[in-house]
Amino acid sequence: MMENRGLKNRKPLSNAIETKLWYDLDNLAKDTRINKSKLLDEAVSDLLKKYENPTKK
Repeated sequence: MMENRGLKNRKPLSNAIETKLWYDLDNLAKDTRINKSKLLDEAVSDLLKKYENPTKK
């Protein structure tokens, strides 16, 4: 089993999302010419900021 598949700053992730979200993400990636991995990075980053504990700052 390949540990990192040649990835240096990334971790492979396998998950499932709602079908509509997948198609919306696919269309956004095509429209913006930004790959899905980068769009998912941005979405996860925004989600982590949303739920960040204010007392940790």
